[in-house]
Amino acid sequence: MRKNNDRNFGNIKSFHSFAPVMENEMRIIAKAHELFMRYGVRSISMDEIASQLGMSKKTLYQYFTDKDNLVEQVIADEIKRNAERCTFQCQQSENAIHEVFLAIEMVEDMLKNMNPLLLYELEKYHPKAFRQFYEHKNKFLYQEITRNLKRGIEEELYRSDIKIDIMAAYRIESIFLIFNPAFNQSIGKYSLAELAEAITQHFLYGIATAKGQKLIAKYLQKELNRV
Repeated sequence: MRKNNDRNFGNIKSFHSFAPVMENEMRIIAKAHELFMRYGVRSISMDEIASQLGMSKKTLYQYFTDKDNLVEQVIADEIKRNAERCTFQCQQSENAIHEVFLAIEMVEDMLKNMNPLLLYELEKYHPKAFRQFYEHKNKFLYQEITRNLKRGIEEELYRSDIKIDIMAAYRIESIFLIFNPAFNQSIGKYSLAELAEAITQHFLYGIATAKGQKLIAKYLQKELNRV
């Protein structure tokens, strides 16, 4: 949790003094997010974050009590951003399969500079932050996948005989399989994005109807044409 400050939102002068505080917090979170994603959380110290921002560690501690506190806020902001993008993709998608392809694009963008050990390090060294992620995974993401499966069945793109609860749980675990150190090391020649795309395509073809498979092929061809 960020440090609490005595902030009077009803006072214009107080609000103007509050704005730089928010700006600094956002700068710190953004830089920490960048470094954690690229190098993992264990190897990045508060000293390194402060140095990258051109501020003293003492200043950094005015906004966050310790590294745990900062990691938790970075994860909370990432979860919020992920939920917003998922909601937007659902609204913009043409159908259930298109929604999944939009999600693939989002995940690929996120994975470009992501350290594969990030989740492992969160679980081991920052358990409270990991619990935030774990709850997001097993509540929000599970609900989103369940909704997509039901939508696909209604649109006759997914088979009507699939067991939604089993497929939703399977999909969740398959998404995060790529972060398992043992799995990642055994297939080290592929990037995280390549692994995620291959697993997603396999999942889609497994649940799609003939109509759905034609759409999958259509969206895959569009991707090839963009390359």
